[in-house]
Amino acid sequence: MDPIIVAGGAMTPFNRRKDGSSWRDWARDAFSGALADANLQHQDIDALVVATESDFFGLQLNPASVLADELALFGKHAMRVEGGGASGQLAVQAGAMQVLSGAARRVAVLGVETLASTLPTRDVSMLYGLSFDAWTDGMTGIEPTALYALSILAFNARTGATSRDLATIAVRNRDNARHNALAHLPLDITIDDVLSSPMIAAPYHRLDCSPLSDGAACIILARGGDLPTGGRERARILGMGAANDRVRLGERIDAGHFGAKPLAASRASAQAGVALENIDIAEVYDSYSGAQLQALQALGLSQDVVRDERDGRFRVDGGLPVNLSGGLLGQGAPVGATGVAQILSTARQLEGRYWGRQPSRTPRHGLVDTHGGIATLCAVTILGAP
Repeated sequence: MDPIIVAGGAMTPFNRRKDGSSWRDWARDAFSGALADANLQHQDIDALVVATESDFFGLQLNPASVLADELALFGKHAMRVEGGGASGQLAVQAGAMQVLSGAARRVAVLGVETLASTLPTRDVSMLYGLSFDAWTDGMTGIEPTALYALSILAFNARTGATSRDLATIAVRNRDNARHNALAHLPLDITIDDVLSSPMIAAPYHRLDCSPLSDGAACIILARGGDLPTGGRERARILGMGAANDRVRLGERIDAGHFGAKPLAASRASAQAGVALENIDIAEVYDSYSGAQLQALQALGLSQDVVRDERDGRFRVDGGLPVNLSGGLLGQGAPVGATGVAQILSTARQLEGRYWGRQPSRTPRHGLVDTHGGIATLCAVTILGAP
């Protein structure tokens, strides 16, 4: 496909807001920052795509209409995209499709979620349980960490991964977040700190889990000819793919394998014309430390993910730096904003102007991976340097 330009973008800090601000304020901040980064005005935007996971978190039905009003986008095409944890990246893909189809020239994709400051943590966890199969999972009282724990136990049994391997990821991603001023959990911790933190659902300790975060992220998508001339060169979206798996973990052939990710990755790779072995950096969905290992293997980015993890391949100075933003574990996880922020971070790394930890070697291609459920709905996007 003809590449779509990531014309500009901005995000708020991901954290727990205690200043009395709301998701509407964060959305305005991210949108105005994205406009300024793209050197565009409100009237230049043709369409708005909003990503939020649940009406319960923001206590607002029909958020796309409300946010279009808040952003002074009138007479525009406005829509909302929802796909669990994949909501943000699916919104980016929906925005790119609008540009590709000719339905819009310049599209603002805005992800926002309030998870940390509106509802008690217990209520958020209960609502997350309903994001799986509410009849068989959520209403039985099972929570996401328990389902992810069952999945990683199956993965560990097959691959030989250990709790120490998972803790290494939790440490590294939080260390990456220390270079990111917008990150929620930039921590200087050790493997022993992770292993001694409270057990939530074996083998996952508290520090193996991503936080509940507030925040917003926005990017502007367009073709190069529909942007102001004389500006900087921008990263490009080269390929997109998505796929789904069985919702209920027990009905999968291998509970530890993220079976929809290979399909999503191969579709993105084919559309981009970029082989997966030529990916230089990756932002993957590490809602839990072990999910990062599962994702890297399923995406085809590693043939022996446990060996590669132990050899340091995914460090900033390794052959495939992963989650230099800090990932969900370090940067944070306001669900609707997560995938948008991943795209923004990767675009900035490819442009050489990322505000956080930059890869040791100049990257040419980056992959972004997001999913909802236990990798039930998966989305992959491949970006190219300017």
